[in-house]
Amino acid sequence: MRLVEPILAFQTELEQIRRDLHAHPELCYEEQRTADVIAACLEDWGIPVVRGLGVTGVVGIIKNGSSNRAIGLRADMDALPMQELNTFDHASRHPGKMHACGHDGHTAMLLGAAHYLSRHRNFDGTVVLIFQPAEEGGAGARRMIDDGLFDQFPMDAVYGMHNWPGLPAGSFGVIPGPMMASSNEFRVVVKGKGAHAAQPHRGIDPVMVAVQIAQAWQTIVSREKNPLETAVLSITQIHAGSATNVIPDEAVMIGTVRTFSTEVLDLVERRMAEMANGIAAGFNAGIDFSFKRNYPPLINHPEQTAFAIEAMRAVVGAASVNTAVEPTMGAEDFAFMLQAKPGCYVFIGNGDGEHRAGGHGLGPCQLHNGSYDFNDQLLPIGASYWVRLVETGLAMTGAA
Repeated sequence: MRLVEPILAFQTELEQIRRDLHAHPELCYEEQRTADVIAACLEDWGIPVVRGLGVTGVVGIIKNGSSNRAIGLRADMDALPMQELNTFDHASRHPGKMHACGHDGHTAMLLGAAHYLSRHRNFDGTVVLIFQPAEEGGAGARRMIDDGLFDQFPMDAVYGMHNWPGLPAGSFGVIPGPMMASSNEFRVVVKGKGAHAAQPHRGIDPVMVAVQIAQAWQTIVSREKNPLETAVLSITQIHAGSATNVIPDEAVMIGTVRTFSTEVLDLVERRMAEMANGIAAGFNAGIDFSFKRNYPPLINHPEQTAFAIEAMRAVVGAASVNTAVEPTMGAEDFAFMLQAKPGCYVFIGNGDGEHRAGGHGLGPCQLHNGSYDFNDQLLPIGASYWVRLVETGLAMTGAA
């Protein structure tokens, strides 16, 4: 492993920053204290700061030389609305809020790179440090783009990184093309006719209609899409009725759809609506169907992925870079940035939880788990990757 020595020397400070952020989690678009901490660090290191994009977003700019080339590096900074189970000293001080996805670590790693790059400007061009709010369901990436991120700060490519439990600490994982799925949600209200449960013939039972729709929808995945394509259709909530002897007027089904391509998503959404309406009509019931597309699939660009692989190998060695990591049906709003600019998103291994000291809660060290904690040993690794990416992509002798 070839880490950047000044970053290693700065690790203790990075750990302090990370643990401070972990102890003070803030939800999407509420990251005011977090943004203040980030901006104060950047300004103290002589880095110009722009605030307000995406409500609470922070952008730092490091320039050197005369080149017009620019690279964007993004870290998310929001927490989750969940209760932390850990009892160590840096556990959340805000009940019902927790950094259970490692965004505190992502922020600290990018700050580590910023600290080094502000002092060792071994590059020719511009580094755009993007501290993004509201990744957890708030589409903060899209909000920053809509507020002019790429217009105000032109860049040739943009890169992102996320810790990944289960992937060995000291390793990276990436794959060109689709790496994370789209995130979409649906809600269907089946409108029947209430009646006494002992006299079902006098009503229109929306529960039975909902059951028929739920079963039919699964054939979209198993029989209508290409088996070589991937899709998940999960009904996660069903609500109907209030008494054992009453057929209700309505039944509601809510859930999520995940795909790796827009074409498959188009098929699934269209056929869900057609089936729901057709089945309801067959039972003389009504339908109110809605489908919301939240995050698009995250698709890595081949050229930038190949470049990122070389930067990762320069830090941890070729044997510790998995270039065909298994894609996940989880979603990530960095996908919006990759729709607007070429770039690459990578996983950095967070280990299996062996880094957790006493005081962690019961349960695995998995993302979105109350016992999760970011592995501080990743801080110099991730920061070194960012630095290698910049110093190679904006090399003094020419572009990568």
